[in-house]
Amino acid sequence: MEEVSKTHEAIQYLEKSIDTLQMELAAKRSSNELHGESAGDISKQRKRAFVVIGINTAFSSRKRRDSVRETWMPQGDKLKKLEEEKGIILRFTIGHSATSNNVLDKAIDAEDEIHHDFLRLDHVEGYHKLSAKTKIFFSTAVALWDADFYVKVDDDVHLNLGMLVATLGRHKLKPRVYIGCMKSGPVLSDKNAKYHEPEFWKFGEDGNKYFRHATGQIYAISKDLATYISINQPILHKYANEDVSLGAWFIGLDVEHIDDRDMCCGTPPDCEWKAQAGNVCVASFDWKCSGVCNPVERLKYVHSRCSEGEDAIWSASF
Repeated sequence: MEEVSKTHEAIQYLEKSIDTLQMELAAKRSSNELHGESAGDISKQRKRAFVVIGINTAFSSRKRRDSVRETWMPQGDKLKKLEEEKGIILRFTIGHSATSNNVLDKAIDAEDEIHHDFLRLDHVEGYHKLSAKTKIFFSTAVALWDADFYVKVDDDVHLNLGMLVATLGRHKLKPRVYIGCMKSGPVLSDKNAKYHEPEFWKFGEDGNKYFRHATGQIYAISKDLATYISINQPILHKYANEDVSLGAWFIGLDVEHIDDRDMCCGTPPDCEWKAQAGNVCVASFDWKCSGVCNPVERLKYVHSRCSEGEDAIWSASF
């Protein structure tokens, strides 16, 4: 039985390797056509990593970012060590303002000079442009890093990095995986609704639900899927809601949807009880706020109650 198990793992690895090679070949062909670069030049530019984690943020969220830096995100030499020794890349992702060299852009540049933890995107920031930002994040990350996984998380979510990489590690041999808290909420045709869908008519009769997709606070996708987004970015349709858009891009593909409820725990006492029971959460937030409510004030409290411990990421196996 042990030999059978080893053979099964070897077949899984070979299947994923073939899929990955095919997708990378397509990506390089696409890049060559767009930029006139050789495949060798592209491969030299990309750094190997296990996971790239993009923390979605905005110009007005400086205090949120500082709360993240003071809790679950390593800083300074530790951030660099995490990248070099573990292959875990952490960056706040942000585009630019509508006008060049704006005071907002200068503020981000100054903040980056201090912390060196931003990934600047070729994207004009705006709440109703999150679907476009998601596409550009994955495309940019794929161009810079050759990673097994790419993760998007909001800057008002509490994250346990050790649990995240351990969770991803369990799916490392699988091709085309899409991991998060899967849902299929109602399609809202009412223009006054917060999550109104202007293209509601595409989803059938009034009152229908969306297809299965991960909630937008945090999700992870494998290399093949991130590469697919990068190759097809110009023709991927953007719906009003970012999480719906991502789910739509994978509907016609052979993708394994993994519903992991540890990626959507509540704040204390929920995540605290689970931690005490030995089931530490990957991510915690409040559903009613679509993130930790009042994150600037409460993220430290959530961290003190639900953190896996500072050393967990360094001992995590993946």
